[in-house]
Amino acid sequence: MTGLDVMFRDDSDWVSFGETYVASESFKGLFRDGMTLVEETAAYLDGNGRDESRGASRDATLAYAGESMRLTTRLMQIASWLLVQRAVAEGEITHGQAQEEKRRVKLTASETRMIDEGDGFALLPERLQDLVERSRRLHARILHLDGLITEDRPTPRPVESPVAAQQGLLRSAFGGL
Repeated sequence: MTGLDVMFRDDSDWVSFGETYVASESFKGLFRDGMTLVEETAAYLDGNGRDESRGASRDATLAYAGESMRLTTRLMQIASWLLVQRAVAEGEITHGQAQEEKRRVKLTASETRMIDEGDGFALLPERLQDLVERSRRLHARILHLDGLITEDRPTPRPVESPVAAQQGLLRSAFGGL
């Protein structure tokens, strides 16, 4: 070992953003908002949405079918993520187990892409457009939070080894032995 050798020590005062966030009132609000959006969308697609799509043109019907499938998929990803994070907050699973669950349900950035008018989005009923926009904003927010939680690990701080420090002092005192 030389005087430059270091060991790494975990910072015992480290506070996990992920653990703190999922136990916060902010997360509880996000959870409520997300689940409300899931319920609101399901009610719309099973009720007024069906009625609104019946009299639509062929292009509008195709756009409605495609966008409602993407919306449903996006909301299922959102709901799954929220439920896993709530399970962490309630101590039902560990952060490590949550990461394992994450492998099964992928949050993808493509779900937050800007809407292409060529996709027939303008042909959709206003209510469906609103639900799609809200789900995309929520998805983007969750994707950001997931990144923060995933990256949320203590960075080991370098700490000079006591032995290396003593060796360095001896080298200095005795001319680099």
